[in-house]
Amino acid sequence: MKTSKKGFPDNFLWGGATAANQIEGAYNIDGKGLSSADMVAFVPKEQRTGGHAIEITSKQIERILAGKVDARFPKRHGIDFYHRYKEDIALFAEMGFKVFRISINWARIFPNGDDAEPNEAGLQFYDNVLDELHKYGIQPLVTLAHYETPLGLTQKYNGWAGREVIDCFAKYAETVFRRYKDKVKYWLTFNEINMMPLSPFTGGGVVIDRVENKLQTIYQALHHQFVASALATKLCHEIIPDAKIGCMLARMETYPYSCKPEDVLKAQHGNQMNLFYTDVHARGEYPKYMDRFFEENDIALHKEPGDDEILKKYTVDYISFSYYMSLTVSDSPQNERAEGNLFGGVKNPYLKASEWGWQIDPIGLRVTLNAMYDRYQKPLFIVENGLGAYDQAEEDGSIHDTYRIDYLRQHIAQMKEAIRDGVELMGYTSWGPIDLISMSTSEMSKRYGFIYVDQDDEGNGTLKRSRKDSFEWYKRVIATNGEEL
Repeated sequence: MKTSKKGFPDNFLWGGATAANQIEGAYNIDGKGLSSADMVAFVPKEQRTGGHAIEITSKQIERILAGKVDARFPKRHGIDFYHRYKEDIALFAEMGFKVFRISINWARIFPNGDDAEPNEAGLQFYDNVLDELHKYGIQPLVTLAHYETPLGLTQKYNGWAGREVIDCFAKYAETVFRRYKDKVKYWLTFNEINMMPLSPFTGGGVVIDRVENKLQTIYQALHHQFVASALATKLCHEIIPDAKIGCMLARMETYPYSCKPEDVLKAQHGNQMNLFYTDVHARGEYPKYMDRFFEENDIALHKEPGDDEILKKYTVDYISFSYYMSLTVSDSPQNERAEGNLFGGVKNPYLKASEWGWQIDPIGLRVTLNAMYDRYQKPLFIVENGLGAYDQAEEDGSIHDTYRIDYLRQHIAQMKEAIRDGVELMGYTSWGPIDLISMSTSEMSKRYGFIYVDQDDEGNGTLKRSRKDSFEWYKRVIATNGEEL
């Protein structure tokens, strides 16, 4: 008689996750071109609206490029990982990381996105980073596109709204696969591919004021990304036969507010609209429930001959996702709203919330792990999870972030339960193991790290790195393979 697994597998990949545009800096050196992230200004707290979706107009881009916008662009400077990667990777190694998730900034390799030849200085930088990781026995997990569309492709094709970008991406993917084939065995195509409907500029470099039909453009751009992802999967398998390549979703497990059938139906629809993306990636075809959505919203996708065959033939090896919170939906408009990333819902009366209003739901992670594994029967990988919080340094410089430890402890405990349930879980990379620039607001004060970076929202500070209490805690979690939480 088989017994259930009691703990994390011996080869479980513990680590942390970052994005190039939030840590690297060095936006204008060594031949790097501008990307969509370089256009995103800091948003002061008093100016933020619910969700903080990033939309940039054609005129704003013109003004930014002409130097006529009085604003700071923190993602251009990050936390200077570009010059400090050796110091940072040594700290990750001290924690015992088995894996470190990074992204390659496409505009560092092809400055305009469609250049004839890649930028050697950019390629060499990632060679250096990968070599440093391997020095400590840390496996790199590399995301090809993490909210970094070269600005040149936005100007020329309106980003992923143009089908031409598929070939540009395939050329970029082939270039890095060939260059790093002996150094990277775990790849992801698009970070949180479901960002496109929420923020087309973030998700695909699409300037929405350049089009007449917003929804049509968004789903056409998504189709182009699906095809590009499948082609990248094909290339990866051909060039690096022993590599694994996956997709990445911002997972939003959605609950009904009550057992009222209308609430249940609304929650079911919410989960379908969230899992639509992984349905295409993992099953290789558009799910039938999208037919009605497209029809009711007058969306007519243009597909080239062979697109459906490409999607069907080149499905992903594993499914990765971010998980920060669950959502609750109601058919009744009077229920109080809840904040949350770029996603919204109503307040769940059974959950507490973070300082940013994100509803904390560790059990929801177990729910979604089981639901996704039941649905796809493919290995899963949690590549983002963490707590953004205001950290207060004591007089001696120490930071007692027990709230972060509590959050992570509860989520890791539920991962362990999901493994006992039979879920095949490859690994866990907590978001922002080192403090970094926020994706949506470009603030620094929303901190996730085990490592504190001395920099404030205005860009002031020494950039000195220091260990928080959570550093030693996570080190012990990894050393005991999740047995000591």
